Amino acid sequence: MGTPTVFYHYAVLSPFSYLGVPTLRAIIGRHGADLVYKPVDFFEVFKTSGGVPVHERAPQRQAYRLIELRRCADWRGVELNIEPNFFPADQTKASLMVLAAIAEGRDPADLNFAYQRAVWAEQRDIADRDTVIAIAAEQDFDGGALYERSQQPGIIAQYAANTQEAVALNLFGPPSYIFEGELFWGQDRLEFLDRALEKKARR
Repeated sequence: MGTPTVFYHYAVLSPFSYLGVPTLRAIIGRHGADLVYKPVDFFEVFKTSGGVPVHERAPQRQAYRLIELRRCADWRGVELNIEPNFFPADQTKASLMVLAAIAEGRDPADLNFAYQRAVWAEQRDIADRDTVIAIAAEQDFDGGALYERSQQPGIIAQYAANTQEAVALNLFGPPSYIFEGELFWGQDRLEFLDRALEKKARR
């Protein structure tokens, strides 16, 4: 029996992607699974899936989203500022940095989470070049070199390919976890992913 693999299609800027990360990593570790990080431009996915950016949603939905964020942050035990200074922000630079780390053969887990924490807990602007470089340096990367790599055509093409793959897979929002072809949408479905991995282990 091979190592189970979970594909993690997410948006660096998404608060629900961020809130699920510690639980996701714990589940992956418990089952000895591989986790494949696939940062996606879900604003592009929304154009095909009927999704709507937060600021374009009805006031009622925007208000309830804040309630859900508080609940989920408390449930997951993750620090969260529900109305950060730099949201929305262009997540492209941070997403490309994660992909550049992957291209170097590095584990992107800590770098990815650092970018998410930057937005949702640290009031930092991940749209800013110097900020994404500094955060990478804090995670033991050569931030400047990683940034230069992140701007290469192959990395940019990979981000676009991840986004097109999400469209082809009929994904509609972040975070989306796929295990053995089955979609688990939302950090509040991580317990179902955990059960699926457990069932796989028992076969």
